[in-house]
Amino acid sequence: MIITDTHTHLYSEAFDEDRHDMVNRAIDAGITRFFIPAIDSAFTEGMLQLHKDFPDHTFLMSGLHPTHVKENYKEELLHVEALLKQHTYYAIGEIGIDLYWDKSTLGIQQDAFRTQIRLAKANKLPIVIHCREAFDEVFDILEEEKSDDLFGIFHCFTGNLEQAKLAISYNMKLGIGGVVTFKNGKIDKFLNEIDLKHIVLETDSPYLAPTPFRGKRNESFYILKVLEKLSEIYQVTEEEVAKITTQNSKAIFGV
Repeated sequence: MIITDTHTHLYSEAFDEDRHDMVNRAIDAGITRFFIPAIDSAFTEGMLQLHKDFPDHTFLMSGLHPTHVKENYKEELLHVEALLKQHTYYAIGEIGIDLYWDKSTLGIQQDAFRTQIRLAKANKLPIVIHCREAFDEVFDILEEEKSDDLFGIFHCFTGNLEQAKLAISYNMKLGIGGVVTFKNGKIDKFLNEIDLKHIVLETDSPYLAPTPFRGKRNESFYILKVLEKLSEIYQVTEEEVAKITTQNSKAIFGV
């Protein structure tokens, strides 16, 4: 059984003391494909080192995270673009809009999001979307940019059924992680109305650990709890969930 974690920050300082043990624990459990989202240029070296350490299991993304869109964002976007010419990347991400922390940067977040979508299209890459308290704003830009070459993953999807269907209409898979195991997570109430062909698994580690680890450091090994929950929701075996969601990830990332 091959399990794919489509979104995990394995280079995070939260793993500095036990990174190799943590990654190997996941690999031993059948989680052998890790897709690594970017944040900003400060993390580039850590991401490249991670890939050197686990070249057969890690697949990097290039991108500027919306919460890191600051006054120097245009310089950061040049860095994102430059990396594409230096190394192999499998997506532009994570990108999007976050209005939870700072609404004052909405204008430059929109510009950065739009610019990176166009960069993805130019390089025939998927996008991986971060959206927090900004569904309308994200969908407005997706509507502007919709085309056959716009596709990707709506990371950490926490919206309602209508928003899920809208995301799928823009050629997005839904990234489902620990939130699906929360009592108040809500998405577990309607997810069975979304065909499994639209779903990929993720952890967003070290964040959003699933029940019963909620509130603790998350890690890719805990994706097994997400797998277990989806097996329950869709009434199919965990092996079938792993197979279909891994196939879905391959359709997006091309590997």
